[in-house]
Amino acid sequence: MKVTFPYMGSTLVYRKLLEMLGHEPVSPPKPSQKTIDLGVKHSPEFACFPMKVIMGSYLEALEMGAEVILTSGGHGPCRAGFYGEMHKRILNNLGYHVDVWVFDSIKRDYATFMHHVKKLKGDNSWLKLWRILKLLYQVAKDMDQFEMQLQTKRAYEVKKGDCTRIWENIQQIYDGVNSEKDLDEARQRCQALIDGIAIVEVPEEQRIRIGIVGEIYVVMESAVNMKMEETLGGLGCEVRRGHYLSHWIENNMIPKPFSKSHEEEILKKGEKYIEIQIGGHAKETMGHIVDYYDQGFDGIIHLMPFGCLPELVSQSIMPKLMEDLGIPVLTIALDEQTGIANNLTRIEAFLDLIRNKKRNRRWKVS
Repeated sequence: MKVTFPYMGSTLVYRKLLEMLGHEPVSPPKPSQKTIDLGVKHSPEFACFPMKVIMGSYLEALEMGAEVILTSGGHGPCRAGFYGEMHKRILNNLGYHVDVWVFDSIKRDYATFMHHVKKLKGDNSWLKLWRILKLLYQVAKDMDQFEMQLQTKRAYEVKKGDCTRIWENIQQIYDGVNSEKDLDEARQRCQALIDGIAIVEVPEEQRIRIGIVGEIYVVMESAVNMKMEETLGGLGCEVRRGHYLSHWIENNMIPKPFSKSHEEEILKKGEKYIEIQIGGHAKETMGHIVDYYDQGFDGIIHLMPFGCLPELVSQSIMPKLMEDLGIPVLTIALDEQTGIANNLTRIEAFLDLIRNKKRNRRWKVS
């Protein structure tokens, strides 16, 4: 069976899961202007940006022969919960008779989740499926940890582009992981690569740490967020994202008795500003900002698809949060009309504000 999936960050884990279960993965190309144009053409005008880009990715994958689409769902008022059905209907109207398997959180709808798992499992034994899932969860955790190290080192790399090149190498190395033994060897090789990156030593008081929060797709997919992590790293900032694949797996794929979800801690931190789940990642956005403040971060970039209802709610609460915490937040709305030059100017001005604030604080202390 030829199976495709949305392109969101590294697609290695999704592809390896399908390969190891005996399916033929059809990896969509990394989103490009062609992808966006296709998605915009065949999506409702007021649909949010992620739906349009993913629509374009599906069309490209179907032209490559995909027969089944594997995707995640949404919850609450966020329209993402309807996008699986909307994508399917639009594709059917275009003449593509494709099946769509939507994996909502196992904690929300256990029966439907397991129904899709059985279809994905095919003729494989439950033991084999468990071993594959356990291995790939470790792969996701390892890659997220290595990516975090690179997000710190990129700010200080002597040779610009080293961290990006190493990240490509890490993905290639983990592509060859098929056992626990391979996993141990991959960890050693990748850590050696990261340790070998030459960096400039910068005093602690001069370091700038920025957290990126917002809707999961635009936070994780560099092709639609102007390569925000690389941009900030090139401007001398350490970066952390509010969303990583292993965290999403912990929160949505692992049954509650066995999971120690990082997201639960984040949700608690956001309750002061959004008491209930309103859909999407609005409550997580507020919680991540509080968490980054607790960690001593200097500023926040808030990414939201234009017209995203949950993130619009988050944005409306930002002034109160900034007043309470004293941490600056820059909101950037993203859609098919987003201009890089204009937003780069805003980011540079935002970072100048942060540096001046830190400089003034040092003068007062001295």
